[in-house]
Amino acid sequence: MIDFNKFVKFSKPGPRYTSYPTALEFSDTFSYDEYTNRLKNGTKPLSLYFHLPFCRSACYFCGCNVTYTTNEQKMARYLDYLERELDLLSQILNTKREVVQMHFGGGTPTYYNAKSLERVFKAIRARFSNFAKDAEISCEIDPRFFNKEQMSVFRANGLNRISFGVQDFDEKVQREIHRIQPFEITQNAVQIARDGGIKSINTDLIYGLPYQSPKSFANTLKTALSLSPDRFAIFNYAHVPWLKKSMRKFDESTLPNPASKLEILKYTMEFLPNNGYKMIGMDHYARPDDELFGALKNGTLHRNFQGYTTKGGADLIGIGLTSIGEGDDYYAQNFKDLPSYENAIDSGRLPNAKGVLLSAEDRLRKAVIMSLMANFNLDINAIENAFNVDFFRHFSAELELLKINFGEFVELSGDKISVNETGILLIRNIAMCFDEYMVRHSNNAQSFSKTL
Repeated sequence: MIDFNKFVKFSKPGPRYTSYPTALEFSDTFSYDEYTNRLKNGTKPLSLYFHLPFCRSACYFCGCNVTYTTNEQKMARYLDYLERELDLLSQILNTKREVVQMHFGGGTPTYYNAKSLERVFKAIRARFSNFAKDAEISCEIDPRFFNKEQMSVFRANGLNRISFGVQDFDEKVQREIHRIQPFEITQNAVQIARDGGIKSINTDLIYGLPYQSPKSFANTLKTALSLSPDRFAIFNYAHVPWLKKSMRKFDESTLPNPASKLEILKYTMEFLPNNGYKMIGMDHYARPDDELFGALKNGTLHRNFQGYTTKGGADLIGIGLTSIGEGDDYYAQNFKDLPSYENAIDSGRLPNAKGVLLSAEDRLRKAVIMSLMANFNLDINAIENAFNVDFFRHFSAELELLKINFGEFVELSGDKISVNETGILLIRNIAMCFDEYMVRHSNNAQSFSKTL
């Protein structure tokens, strides 16, 4: 039995480790030439991410980079610039490289109608024609904005994965977070996707929202299970009102405390496996025949800004407002505001705003942290061979920190670090032991959301 009161002390600001170094280290010292040279000289397969940033109205919990509008001309103008960005990219990047993954995020990608979505696909395929036969083509979808015409466009263009944003089915929670989404709407969206041939459907839920309780979230899980999704993503709500003004609308006294959140998480970790889903990483669950498990077994499971993926050997190219790209030794992010994004393209340059070059030490620590986040264990021999280091000597201080703070949750043998089932609840805290940048952020409570 977990002592929740004991765990409360671990609830402190910490990264989610969708990248390492984290976005706090991105800066404009990462030059345009450094970025374009890496695009020009890359040879790996490609993973394309397209950001379609528009939503009709705010969901108060949302931490994404979103533009709220009902102006169709503004939305069409964005597609004009997206096509021009693709033209600029085509002049630098070898677009004949194989595309193994393509993902649409937002915003609400399906806030665009079927005709506009068809325009986006045509623009992409006019420039990127070498799609792998088994390419993963996916989209994040708000069930409130999804219809058969859009599904028809998706089907014609090879879309094979859909992630439906649900968050919570409780009416009181939905009212508070400003996202009224009756079960029937989500059920209908799932049916449209199934009828359209989608074989892999993911359901996103969030715990830690206002008025949630272990009991109410248990009901949400049972309701979501009735839709028979292939995967679940169960995210910890990141309350960062200093960054997102909409979060200031919440009465913080209505947010579940760390002990309640831990109870919700523990119940989830028991409920989903008891109903046919296995845990992958810290926040994903899938059926045992899912390809994520094959990647987990052979060591190719990868964590990035879209979650867990089997396409870890690809260069991620971020396209559109605020998108982030990733290569072996860099991260690069586009401008976050529309005027700067448009001005860059008008001047004939990719809209790259900032990024970070990874040192040899960064790459080493990234491998360690990402392995812990994805697999809950670390193959020490593999790290030593890949980076030519004496692991125990190099990380002597970090291992001592791990032992002092998390000794009962982690097993350290001669060639492996393993996190036990209880320690999984603290995986972000455990990974932080190897984060060289945490020292400069440890005194700033507003650097990250809380880990629990």
